[in-house]
Amino acid sequence: MSISTQGGAGLPPQGSPPTGPELGEGLHAQGAVARQFVTFQMGEEIFAVPLTDVQEIIRLPTIVEVPMAMSSLEGLANLRGSVLPIINLRRVFHLDDSVHDDATRVVVINRGSLVGFVVDRMARVVTAEPREIETIAGQSAIESDLLEGIIKRGQSMIMILDTERLSAQLGSAADRGTGRKARDAGGPAAESASVEMVSDELQLVSFELDRQEYALPIESVQEIVQVPGTINAIPRSPGHVLGVMNLRNRLLPLLSLRSMFGMMSAPLGEQSRIVVVAHRTGGVEHAVGLVTDTVKEVLRVQRSLVDPIPPMLAAGGSSDEVDQICRIDNGRRLVSILRPDRLFHDTAVRDALAQASIEHTESDMTGPAGGHAAPLDEEEQFVVFRVADEEYGVPIEAVQEIVRIPDQLTRVPKAPSFIEGVVNLRGAVLPVVDQRRRFALPNLERNDRQRIMVFLIQGMRTGFIVDSVSEVLKISRSAISAAPDMSLQHGSAISRIANIVELKRMILMLDVEQLLDRAETSELRAAA
Repeated sequence: MSISTQGGAGLPPQGSPPTGPELGEGLHAQGAVARQFVTFQMGEEIFAVPLTDVQEIIRLPTIVEVPMAMSSLEGLANLRGSVLPIINLRRVFHLDDSVHDDATRVVVINRGSLVGFVVDRMARVVTAEPREIETIAGQSAIESDLLEGIIKRGQSMIMILDTERLSAQLGSAADRGTGRKARDAGGPAAESASVEMVSDELQLVSFELDRQEYALPIESVQEIVQVPGTINAIPRSPGHVLGVMNLRNRLLPLLSLRSMFGMMSAPLGEQSRIVVVAHRTGGVEHAVGLVTDTVKEVLRVQRSLVDPIPPMLAAGGSSDEVDQICRIDNGRRLVSILRPDRLFHDTAVRDALAQASIEHTESDMTGPAGGHAAPLDEEEQFVVFRVADEEYGVPIEAVQEIVRIPDQLTRVPKAPSFIEGVVNLRGAVLPVVDQRRRFALPNLERNDRQRIMVFLIQGMRTGFIVDSVSEVLKISRSAISAAPDMSLQHGSAISRIANIVELKRMILMLDVEQLLDRAETSELRAAA
């Protein structure tokens, strides 16, 4: 077995000061009973792990921090497509934290699952005879329940970590079974409550064009993605056909809604988003990307607040894309609802769809060996949002709606600290939780990018303040894996990890039912 390193970093080369016998010493005399260990330093102490447990040694990678995790977890990292929990051994053994530097390394242990241990610096590989390994009772200030023994040579001691017991202890701290049972017990009731609640409501994705607000029915929206750095133009196409982009090995035609609606053109900015809409033509379903200035909210409105477009505006008009008008905030806010099927009757749009279909077919024919492109993996759809520096995702079906934070939240006297306040959402009282506070992160001053995401938890509608909502994203199931057991505390809401290697993104997937326990849900009911 070899120990690989990144950037040429790893164990010291031959000739560096030894911490024990040279590699291989004693093997001929003792045969298989001699054991080899990889040694490393933390503070003034020298530790060792069996060489057979070490998969590789790497530099400290980019780490995604996990909120509400056990204190010893540095975070999660991508190791060639696998999610790697990174554990800080200093915290495991209650040593003072130190600043990571160029000597810091991660020792990747493989005992059926991968885990990385952050160490101050590597020492070397040593070989120890059984007679050199002693018990540790009373010999070290380090707690001994995670140590297998001590290699004692003269006045020096090398403490051997019990990697199996260490992994088991870290994993047991993260057992989430009880939380899942509680969630499953409340499942059917929550589902029926959800159906009852939305029966007379319309759900819309709203966006902005030239300071005017429009919306599309959410069932027609496949996802919302960022504008790519490069858009491939289609020759001789009209101005509102921007071109095509590659979206997970499929060509997506892009249309400018500003141009289609006769508005002044504007450069695409950081807030610009592409709303991917399903369109059926000739019995075949296509996806079309509509470029907007910015996506605002997911709205859930009573059907009684939606009116058909006035006949005076509809009669004789050449543009009938606007189907209805939604009245929000007692009519102070009007949202024009578009009909997707009317957006794509334009000849140029149909030509762009046809061209994208032709180019896609050609790319399939020239795909991988064998003459056929590999079929797309099954995908799941998520709403992606940010809290602090990390990205989180929730299944789109779990999101009731997404709304702006009002100018003022009503504080509830003697309410638990995790309750930020309550808001009036169309006549109903909505309790609101600050997700930063929930994740024990520093407070953030209120700003225009923050949103309230509304979930149904154990039959209770609850709002969670997040830093921003970035997109609706389809993710291949092959890129999603269960969260490592040893990375999370009991009852954590982070159940899965989406590791999108090609985009260098790691998204922490939340189980909405685990955001609050039953006692906290009861406190929210009382506050409301």
